[in-house]
This record gives sequence, structure tokens and C-alpha cells, in this order.
Amino acid sequence: METQCIFCKIINQEIPSAKVYEDDVVYAFLDITQVTPGHTLVIPKKHVADIFDYTPELAGEVMSRLPHIAHALKQTFPEMKGLNIINNNGEAAYQTVFHSHWHLIPRYSSEDGFSMQFENNQDSYTPEEFTQRAKQIGDSI
Repeated sequence: METQCIFCKIINQEIPSAKVYEDDVVYAFLDITQVTPGHTLVIPKKHVADIFDYTPELAGEVMSRLPHIAHALKQTFPEMKGLNIINNNGEAAYQTVFHSHWHLIPRYSSEDGFSMQFENNQDSYTPEEFTQRAKQIGDSI
């Protein structure tokens, strides 16, 4: 645990939270911002800053809890039409708390106040560059 980490303090009950779920691996609680009703954060109890700090074992354990919590959200909010699961890693990706966390954001309509935008940059590279990019990533695995 990091002594100054707000999420570690929440796990240790030094800071109050609206707990949704807890086991030996994860702690889930309502995000104070509530982008949509039920917006939940799922955090590993082990302090890891971002996805690059996960071991494969920890990643598997944390990810395996997400469907369980997602089903609970759907049962609680049957009017949900979908669910965004978002994980930001690093400042450039808008991470503001450097304890890895997964946002589960219930979606009630496409006009519920939450949006994501992806720009199509397909014209900024050639098919050869695209294929080479995929090969470089694959070779690094």
C-alpha cells in the first residue's frame, strides 16, 4: 500500500466510500462523480499504478471480477442499455489517480451525459505502415 494514495486509503477505510463489493483481491465502490447512476470503480487491493504494473496473475484475478460486478449493476439498474468499462493508463490517457482502476459506467441512452470520441486517422498511414505496426507489436509479445 502506498501511504499517500487515496485509493489505498479507501481500501484501508481511512477515507469513507460507498462500497459495492469487496474480496481478497479487489475493492469496488461508487465513483463520487457518478457520470451516470451506478458509476462504479473497481480497484485491485494491491497498489499498482497502471496496467503496466500488473502481473498476468493479478490482471486475471481483477478482470475476472468485472463480469460479476457488471451483472450486479444490470440487476440493480434493469433500465441499463449498455456498460462502458474504461481503464486509463498514464497522464496522456487522462489518468488522475495513479492506483489502477476500472470504471464501470452504466449507459441508459446515447444521450445520458457520457460520451467518447474516436477520430478516424486511417488516412494518416499507408496499408504497409499499418501492417508493419501490427507486426512490431506482435513481435514484442
